[in-house]
Amino acid sequence: MLQYLVVLAGTDPLVWRRIRIPAMYSFWDLHVAVQDAMGWLDCHLHQFRVLDPRSGTTVLIGIPDAEVPDDRSVVAGWREFPLDYMVGDAPPMHYLYDFGDDWQHALLFEGFEQGDRRRKKPQCIAGAGACPPEDSGGADYYAMLLTAVADAAHAEHEHALAVFGGVPDPTFFSVADVRFDDPKKRWHITFDEGAS
Repeated sequence: MLQYLVVLAGTDPLVWRRIRIPAMYSFWDLHVAVQDAMGWLDCHLHQFRVLDPRSGTTVLIGIPDAEVPDDRSVVAGWREFPLDYMVGDAPPMHYLYDFGDDWQHALLFEGFEQGDRRRKKPQCIAGAGACPPEDSGGADYYAMLLTAVADAAHAEHEHALAVFGGVPDPTFFSVADVRFDDPKKRWHITFDEGAS
């Protein structure tokens, strides 16, 4: 198992998760694990930015643009594996979710963990902070929404209540509530339904 600390930049209180993924996972599989551990709904595009230890260059890994078939700037996540990038003192990987809201995550590789070799699913072993709602505007706007929802006199109070669906507890997180989807099923939901 590969263990990562996943930190959502710009959040206060800080939103983070510690996850373990099977060593044979692809970047697509890691994407699904991060989505599920954080509490995102996988409604938007994503992209990893990783240092390639072989070439010393930065590689973008995610979903290539089907409308630009010759564009090689983004490598397909299902064809690349995090294990191949864990050479020496690997720097943190960056994971961007929702290109509009620009949710930036740092993934710090914490090492290899021994576990049940038959285990084929990821695990979330620790974390803190509630995941921001989808489409909540990015880190700065989310901070404003938290301020507004806590202050009935704030001009954006009613809007913030609507975004959160009530008064949220931004500190709440429970490892027991994390459920991981099968990355293959998520693949079929994302690509097979999109094709029909």
